[in-house]
Amino acid sequence: MENVKKIIKDLHLDNYIAANDIPNIDLYMDQVIQLFETHYETAKRNEDEKVLTKTMINNYAKGKLFFPIKNKKYSKEHILLISLIYQLKGALSISDIKTTLELMNQKIVQEDFDLAKVYNSYLFLTQQNLNRFESSLEESLCEVIKEVESFNDSDSDYLNQFLLIASFATMSNFYRRAAEKLVDEIAKSKKSNK
Repeated sequence: MENVKKIIKDLHLDNYIAANDIPNIDLYMDQVIQLFETHYETAKRNEDEKVLTKTMINNYAKGKLFFPIKNKKYSKEHILLISLIYQLKGALSISDIKTTLELMNQKIVQEDFDLAKVYNSYLFLTQQNLNRFESSLEESLCEVIKEVESFNDSDSDYLNQFLLIASFATMSNFYRRAAEKLVDEIAKSKKSNK
């Protein structure tokens, strides 16, 4: 089970694009892709995986996940939104992400909205979540080992891994479902305000 700790460490869960990593000048699409590849290269599951592609960005734009770009360049706010989309797409559908970001996009366009401040708060909370995850990982490992010891099975390593995978997947589902419920609340609120 020490291997699991190494696997978690190798995930580089503390990798992120900080607001101050983004230049204060507008970037072309290739520059945006390079920024994401540079920051999230260690987060890729395998060498062939792409962090961000032109097709992805174009689909986000067509789906109106972020406000329109100007002169084929992406502002700092666009890049912050793309970073949020990158993080959210692991758990939410594109439709749910659009619902979640719709009001934020409106605020950026219509108001003097400080997206960088919201993004920095998101990063702070992400770090707090990572700290909780790492401490709960130890507890989960102990619980799994204790359960598998009661089986008296010769293939305890596999059973440890299986139960840990199932436990992680279940927790992921719990959080995803809770997030989806919150998205539904945003959608309901939007309909009632019309």
